[in-house]
Amino acid sequence: MYEERTYRNTVKGAKLTSYSVIVKETDLYVRTDSDLKKDVENSILKYRNQLESYIKGHAEFAKSLKPIDVDPLAPKIVREMADAGRRANVGPMAAVAGAVSQYVGQDIDSKSENIIIENGGDIYMKSAVERTISIFAGTSVLSHKVGIRITPEMTPLGICTSSGTVGHSLSYGKSDAVCVLSSSTLIADAAATSTGNVIKSAADIEMGLEYAMDVEGVNGVLIIVGDKLGAFGNIELVKLT
Repeated sequence: MYEERTYRNTVKGAKLTSYSVIVKETDLYVRTDSDLKKDVENSILKYRNQLESYIKGHAEFAKSLKPIDVDPLAPKIVREMADAGRRANVGPMAAVAGAVSQYVGQDIDSKSENIIIENGGDIYMKSAVERTISIFAGTSVLSHKVGIRITPEMTPLGICTSSGTVGHSLSYGKSDAVCVLSSSTLIADAAATSTGNVIKSAADIEMGLEYAMDVEGVNGVLIIVGDKLGAFGNIELVKLT
């Protein structure tokens, strides 16, 4: 069933060509200097094929909610998803959205100076100009009131958001938004999921910040629960109107 992604216009900055690419369950919203839709579609098909083929022979890869070991001869995307899951103490599929975003972005890197790929709230970004990410936090009063400033020097960058109150993704927590920054979109994705799982109330924000920053490769984190917010690391917040 298709779910309208009403949060997708959350990146502010210079005008780019925008388009969606949907292949089975993969639904990417892409912004590049020119229309690279066919390149993106081909890249999605390549990585979906690698993942689907591996899962056929290793069902636990798709089912495990805990870190698992994978075949050392597995495709690189499989091995990096497992590594991200291990660092964040979650299953490898917790990194799948970030993995697809980053791998597709890297495939089209030479064709666009600016690349923004959003996959279910997880973003891979390469940018030649400063941009601001608006944070969607569901019914929180802080939703779209807080942004994160991203400078060109910070990119390529993964900006991934998990929520216990928004969307259909599995989360054991109650946060309205956990947003994690990392040079690896896979690590950002897995860490956002893992951190989101431990946030049960606003009282857990400080603990959640420390938890996220303990994940190797995490640069910064923002947590929103109701009308409360916390941030730590290399992350600059911007008040939005």
